[in-house]
Amino acid sequence: MRLLLVRHGQTPANVARLLDTGVPGPGLTDLGREQADALADTLAEEGIGALTASSQVRAQLTAAPLAARLGLHVAVDAGLREIEAGEVEMRGDDEALARYFAVVGAWLRGDLDAALPGAPDGHAFFARYDAAVAAAVERARAAGAGTLALVSHGAAIRTWAGVRARNLSGAFVHDTGLLNTGVVDLRGDPERGWTCESWMGAAVEQAQADAAGAGPAGEPGSVF
Repeated sequence: MRLLLVRHGQTPANVARLLDTGVPGPGLTDLGREQADALADTLAEEGIGALTASSQVRAQLTAAPLAARLGLHVAVDAGLREIEAGEVEMRGDDEALARYFAVVGAWLRGDLDAALPGAPDGHAFFARYDAAVAAAVERARAAGAGTLALVSHGAAIRTWAGVRARNLSGAFVHDTGLLNTGVVDLRGDPERGWTCESWMGAAVEQAQADAAGAGPAGEPGSVF
């Protein structure tokens, strides 16, 4: 099975660098809508046979042009939503961002007990994201599709892929950005596990090597 994890298009919260993780959340900016249209062009020939978006509006709006192009229904699964920010929700100051990413970093290192006040811990995040991926795979199998796309969120995609893809390191996904409508290409299945083929179009081995030489990515608050 080929699994394409797609980050949503740009939102007003991205521009303001806010921890906007609630449901339904913001829509897309004008640029975000252009990105969604361009995504449909980019993925139109990838053989996608099933499409799921998170319960947050920005993911569904990003999926819509691709669904229209391919004649697919967009399934909605709350399990694909962004990692919740708890008590730092809607903040964009350096302290709030540092606290949020400290929790994400702890999960990537295997400490799933870490949590922000008012937000679930890593055990809960991986349980709901794993379940959403498994459900999407079952829908794809039922439709006879070998490729499915999930439209989700920056921190959620990076964290889940960093732990579940056997060839990705936590350091890579923590330090590497995922641009709006960026795609992470995985192969495998929920039963046997996943391997990452490419990250935003770059072969994963080269992407990790480049990231190791470049250092941490900037603008962490733009990932939501």
